[in-house]
Amino acid sequence: MIGSIVGAGLSAVGSIFGGISASKAMKKVKKNLQAQKQANQDLYDRRYNEDATQRADAQRILTKTEESIRNRNRQAAGAQAVMGGTEESVAAAKAANNQALADATSQIAVNAEARKDQIEQTYQQRDAQINDALNNLELKKSEAISSAVQGVAQAGAGIAGAF
Repeated sequence: MIGSIVGAGLSAVGSIFGGISASKAMKKVKKNLQAQKQANQDLYDRRYNEDATQRADAQRILTKTEESIRNRNRQAAGAQAVMGGTEESVAAAKAANNQALADATSQIAVNAEARKDQIEQTYQQRDAQINDALNNLELKKSEAISSAVQGVAQAGAGIAGAF
């Protein structure tokens, strides 16, 4: 009789200890998931809101386009001086060059929008994965609590049965 009471008491203590240990582990996991969620949000905020024209690849395109335009403008002015071209031909070359710069800038803007769409899609996918993990953690937490309560209840029934 005393052995069954002691056994039931140890079972109750084991269930409580197991529940506490599981709760501590789940708190750590939840803290890590929340840190991942914040890091994902920070990355999204930083990358989504950056100025596409200030990125190194965009600056390289703009610099090369501007350099090409300067070279073509010099060539057009040199051709006019040597061959006696008209002011209209130089103006037309400059207009075409300005259009090239506008086209390059437009392409950068189009690429920036596509990049933003990709960043947003990646963010939403990661956010959904983290939310799923948090939901699963809450389910496991409730299962652990239920299991601990059942263990204590069974131990209590064992003690009561001993009397």
